[in-house]
Amino acid sequence: MFSYSEIYDFANLYDGYKKTRRGKRQKKSVAKFEVNSLESIIYLQRLLKNKKYRMCPYNTFKVYEPKERIIMSNSFKDKVVQHSICDNILRPIFQDKFIYDNYASQKGKGTHFGLDRLSEFMRRFYRKHGTDGWVLKCDISKYFYSIEHNTLKKLLRKDIYDPDIIDLLDMIIDSVPNPGIPMGNQTSQWFALIYLNGMDHYIKRVLKIKYYGRYMDDFYLIHKDKAYLQYCLKEIKRIVEELHLKLNHKTDIFPLKNGIDFLGFHTYLTETGKVVRKLRRRSKNNMRRKLKKFREKYDNGEMDFENIKQSYQSWRGHASHGNCYYLIRNMDEFFNDLFKDVIEKERNDKNGETIEQPSDRCQGQGSRI
Repeated sequence: MFSYSEIYDFANLYDGYKKTRRGKRQKKSVAKFEVNSLESIIYLQRLLKNKKYRMCPYNTFKVYEPKERIIMSNSFKDKVVQHSICDNILRPIFQDKFIYDNYASQKGKGTHFGLDRLSEFMRRFYRKHGTDGWVLKCDISKYFYSIEHNTLKKLLRKDIYDPDIIDLLDMIIDSVPNPGIPMGNQTSQWFALIYLNGMDHYIKRVLKIKYYGRYMDDFYLIHKDKAYLQYCLKEIKRIVEELHLKLNHKTDIFPLKNGIDFLGFHTYLTETGKVVRKLRRRSKNNMRRKLKKFREKYDNGEMDFENIKQSYQSWRGHASHGNCYYLIRNMDEFFNDLFKDVIEKERNDKNGETIEQPSDRCQGQGSRI
């Protein structure tokens, strides 16, 4: 039985504070909280304990990669509270209720775990049926913006019984207009996992789909029978409509040999049973545009080279999880040409070095920085 006191326990709030400040200590809001961190946490603890805690207004802005979205970022103190809620209430209650192939926002999982599971599913399917199979690929339309508050609250009340925890979660849910939950809240990530959890179990246990995986609102089913997947699609439509959601135009049934777009990669199965994973062209083009913008910001003094390298290395590390040797090599050349003078200056100052070109022995995996 989980109690409300675990949210405002000092050790739990302090742990949430340390996690929230990670990678953000240069920000003014973080520095302001950190100057008197112990007093700030004690004050936050008192507010929660006395049921006087209220959320600050959101900072709303748009992001355009990988697609246009409205992000609602909460204050630093609210992030601390949400870390405590997620780590001490939502995770321990719901972690074991999810199916194994629900990949998002969980310790030990994530995009690369999901990609590896898809590759494993393809190999298993090939051993039984060859490449003669079908894929039902589904995507929820405007998922975070369509989650209905009362439905979400009912789902939470099935497993959370402390009325004080429920009141706090209700306040977070109702901090934005209905329907919708804010992208940017840590609790929203867990709400999004919970909202479709019943559908996950229905697909695995009732429809008995072995080869199924979901990352938030993006999911796929692999089966040998196209007609059965058509039946599955009808059932999935019924379930999502009951949740006040709808599938978008990307939802489709197609041959397995066409490959599957999932988590930024196009993964396909060859006639010999080999699984090949290629980074989607959009990711490469987006990174090239981003590097050009970074160059402009660097020239204007708005961005330092260390942050630019970190961003590129992050993309490069992601690409290395696919069969992207030549892509990475070409992007390395583009990066080194674009920042040739900066790299040369760093070399002369003995503060940095050029990103190395991949060697032939790394072929198929991509070189590492």
